[in-house]
Order: sequence, then C-alpha cells, then structure tokens
Amino acid sequence: MRIVKLLPLISLALVFALGGCSKQQTEWVIKSPDSKISFKVFEKESRLFYTAGFSDTLVIGESPLGISRNDAQFIEKLSFVSESKQRSISENYKLLVGKQLECEYSANELVLTFENEQKAKIELVLRAGNDGVAFRYRFPESANGNYEITNEISGFKFAEKGKAWIEPYDSITKYSPGYERNFTNGTPIGESSPEAEGWCFGGLFQTSNAWVLMTEAGLDGSFCGSRLAQSAPGGLYTVRYPGEKEAMGLGNANPQSKELPWATPWRVIMIAKDPSKIAASTMVNGLSESSKIADASWVKPGLASWSWWADPASPKIYKRMIPFIDFSSEWGIPYFLVDANWNMMEGGNIEQLIGYAKQKNVGIWLWYNSGGPHNTVTEAPRDIMFDPAQRRAEFEKLQKWGVKGVKVDFFQSDKQHIIQQYMGILKDAADFHVMVNFHGCTLPRGWQRTWPNLVSMESIPGEECYMFRPTYPETTVWNNTIIPFTRNAIGSMDYTPFGLTYKVNKHLTTYSNELALTVVFESGVVHLVDFPEVYRALPAEVQSFVKQLPTVWDESKMIYGYPGRDVVMARRSGEKWFIGGINGEMTEKSITLDLGFLTGGKTYTAKLISDGADGKSFIANEISVKKADQLPVKMLSAGGFSAVVE
Repeated sequence: MRIVKLLPLISLALVFALGGCSKQQTEWVIKSPDSKISFKVFEKESRLFYTAGFSDTLVIGESPLGISRNDAQFIEKLSFVSESKQRSISENYKLLVGKQLECEYSANELVLTFENEQKAKIELVLRAGNDGVAFRYRFPESANGNYEITNEISGFKFAEKGKAWIEPYDSITKYSPGYERNFTNGTPIGESSPEAEGWCFGGLFQTSNAWVLMTEAGLDGSFCGSRLAQSAPGGLYTVRYPGEKEAMGLGNANPQSKELPWATPWRVIMIAKDPSKIAASTMVNGLSESSKIADASWVKPGLASWSWWADPASPKIYKRMIPFIDFSSEWGIPYFLVDANWNMMEGGNIEQLIGYAKQKNVGIWLWYNSGGPHNTVTEAPRDIMFDPAQRRAEFEKLQKWGVKGVKVDFFQSDKQHIIQQYMGILKDAADFHVMVNFHGCTLPRGWQRTWPNLVSMESIPGEECYMFRPTYPETTVWNNTIIPFTRNAIGSMDYTPFGLTYKVNKHLTTYSNELALTVVFESGVVHLVDFPEVYRALPAEVQSFVKQLPTVWDESKMIYGYPGRDVVMARRSGEKWFIGGINGEMTEKSITLDLGFLTGGKTYTAKLISDGADGKSFIANEISVKKADQLPVKMLSAGGFSAVVE
C-alpha cells in the first residue's frame, strides 16, 4: 500500500540563480517524519553542498554534490530552476526473505531542479526518513544518444572525529574483488584505505552523538555499483566507480546509457542514536523498487546441507554426496547444495542425484560459474550464466529437472555490464521458478525486494576462509561481531556457518559460538557446512535447535552488543524467539540480557545452550523467564550461546 500526501515545503531561502551573480546563500531543508533527522542542500561558491543532522546536532558536515556526463557538467555554475512540493511517502510491503518480513518505509521527499550554462537540466532528489537520508541524481529530459558519466564528486564529510568499521575494497586477483576483506575495527574516521581500490560501501561510523552507515540502494542495470575512494581527507569520503582492470578489463568502468531520462542509484546515509537501530533498519529495501514477480509463492527459503566445505572433491563423486542428502532428509532440512564441477561427476550424473534427492524429499541447488570472459576461474559449469540465450535454456532445463535454486559465483566486478548480468540472472531464474544465491559478488542493494527469488548473497569472508587464510581464525573472532552492524544490516548474507571440523586452520571460536552464528547472521538459505556424522554426534538439545531453525524472520532485534566486542541478536519466527550471542574478544565474560522484547503477562521457557568447559562441548539449561527478567549468560573466550524462547 502506498500513500502520498502533499505537505508544506520547508524552505529557508530561495533565489533563482546560483552561478555567482547572487551573494545570497540559497538553501533547502527537508526533515524526517519524526523531525529528528534534517537534510539541507545549499549553494556555496557556485557549487552545491549538503549537510545532515540528527537531534539538532550536525552529523554529516559540508559535503559536495555534483556529477558530469560526457556531454554536460552539473558540478558548478548551475542555476536554480524549481523545487517540487514536499511529498510524504508511506509504503507498507512484504518480503519473503530477511530480518523482518512486514516492512514500512516512511520518508519526506523533495526534488530540486537545476540547469547548467547550456540549459541542460538535472534533478537532485532528496529523501529524509526516520532511519536516515538519501539522495540521487536524475536527468529528466528525454533524448537518445551515447551518454556516459565521467565524474561524480558526491561526498560524505563527517562533522567531527570518531571511529570507523569499514571494509577495504578487494585488490584484483583471479578470485577477487568479492567483498571478502575484514572490516577495520574502530579505526579513526578519515583513515585511508590500505588498498588503492578504496573502501566498500556498508561502512559503520561512530561520532559523539550518532551512528552512521553509508551504502547505496536502487541499483539496476542502468548504472554501475559504486564504492568509496581510498583517501578521506578530513573525514570526507567520496564516491568512486569500478576500476578499469576489473572483469579482465572488459566493459566500461563508467556507467553509460543510450537514452534520457536516466538516474543514479540512491546514495544512502543511515543515522541512529544506537547501532542496534542500524542493524534493524530496512531502509535499503525501502528505497528499492517493489517486486517484479507477480506470484512468488514458489520461493521457499530454508536450511541446506552442503558437502563442499567438508569434502571439496565431493561434487565430482556421486556416492560422496549421498550421505549429505540422507542427512538432510533425516533432519528435515529441505535442501542440499551441489557445488562446483558437478558436471564432471563420476559414478552417476546430476539427473540421477536429483532423482535420488526427490525420493528423500530434498530439493537440489546447483552451483554455476558466472563467467564468461570476465573471469578465468576454471570451476564449472561456466559460459552459461553469462550468455542470455544459454542462460534461459539452462533455467528451462533446471525447472524441468525440479532444481530449486542456483548458486552463481565469481562475478568479480561492479561494472555496469556485470550489474546487468545480475539482473538478467534474477529475471530468467524467476521466469522458471528458480531461487538464486550469489557468491563472489557485490553487496546487497535492495534486490531482495525487487526480486524475491534472491534469497542470499555472500560478499563476506565466510567459513570457507578457514581453508585459505592463516590469519582467519584470529580475525574472524572480532570481525564476526562487526558484520551484524554493517554487511548483514543491508541484506541477507550467506556466511555458511556452524563448521566444527578444523579445516587447515584451527578454530579459536568455540562450538557454541559457531552454533550461535546461525541466528546472529541472517540468510534466506543457511548452509550447514560440516559432515553429517559431526552433527549427529552433537547433544540432543543442539540437534533440536538446528532442526527447528527458521531462515526468515518476522522480527529481529539486536539486544546487546558493540562492534568488535560482542553481539546478541534476538529473532522472532511466529511465537518463538531465537537468540544467538557471540563474544568477539579473547577473554571470558558474563553479560546480562534484558528480555523486555518479550510479550508481557506471559511466562516463557528459555532453552539455553552455552559454552561447555573446553569450548568443544555445550551446556544445556531450561529456565522460566518473563518480560521483566534479566537473563545472565557466560561466554568463554571467543565463545557464544544460543536459545529458543517460547
């Protein structure tokens, strides 16, 4: 449901020329529906800038606005043309996957129109919501041609010093970029990225009076994915586009269009008093296009077993996948993922495996390489998802086989033609009722609202990194406590948790920490990565917890935590609350949880699973609790706990 109202415009001053002929400063202000967040645009020295405030305090200081096409610049010497009436937006929508299925987006919108010296027009679209502010550029005129964005100077300047939790953008290798670096852990705002490629969107910042997360939303095939430049002098972070060498040098790094009108994605600034509000925000989805799938009732998120992490050669050997399918059937897990190189399978073929799984009431997901000429990764099948004709034929075949989903990997660029490939995969998969999980991929940008068959995306250093990175066991202890405030705050995330077997590099996290990740992290498909016999050997209470674990949530609340230190998530499915908490420090700690999120007047049973004495065991307890109670929990170094409250 969408309700649009016209409200009085909040405008502090108006003049009709910005191009240096008037000394009077011109500015426009728009506020959030609750009036706590303000968004101001103003002219200074023939250029446009903006600021953003929270609770009457400046959070984002004087930050530049402007963009240039190959045929026109909209950075300086602009003249004001008009402003729209302020529009009140109130939308209620439902998701099939995510931290919260029934969502509301409310914001006030203002559109400012300017023209350059050649009378070419640009619109600056401003939104102020209770979760933050957003802006985008729009070229409103109708024309055909060869248009290219040659420069965007949009920036985000923090008004004061503070801390940052932000991910360096990947350098270019055979397997990257893929958003798989660790976040910084409370480094100073304004610090340069260690990589020339810059910083990823999705960074979290703390100032004296607010928490801020910067990202983008509303991206489609008409634009490239963006990120932040390497340097941020004085706390000014600026937008940059993909590198020329990404995707094997194929495709233009700058966005292009054959026609106008044309718009950029939203530049998003979430603002909150407490970081838990950032973690709970659905702002990115609210700014994105509504569903393109008329009937998505066939989208069924759920748990999946997965053989590759435990046994990397298994997708090529029929009999080594059978135990995982049997395990899924035995535990009521709806899916099994067949990973890379299944097309080279020995001792059977994929149709036989699908048939066997069907007899066991287990649905199959299949892995595909996204390349194509944009990567040199040899894992197969490849050269299918890149070509539109082959891709549609493949999805038609998969539908006939009864395949439930595809995992498509190794995109390795945010160039526009790769974003177009993402969109093509999602559309073609939807046409043939196939769910999608992207790996080696970009960040979520609201696509799960537009394409409900997208149940998860990787873009995180997940559990597989135990195989590849000697430093991973140490860094993942604290990095995992940053992720719920950053990467997972903007969309579903396929971390592939709950690995207990040591894979090359020894875990520092406890077994209870690993179990808690199934709740701390949100994903529409949760892959259980270890051997079936490992899970069967777990205590009955742990097995019961996993078997009943949902992968979509009616409500999610961060009830305790600080990035880099610890985090506790409570997620509701129906009448049950699932709680997961992890310790991001190498010291034992005791915390007390406020159960105020529970419904009053009821007595609940909390089935708590916490660290055993040695970190490789569990302690299970049942406790009666009420809304007014405080629940004490102990965690070992790098430990954790889980609970079901019903």
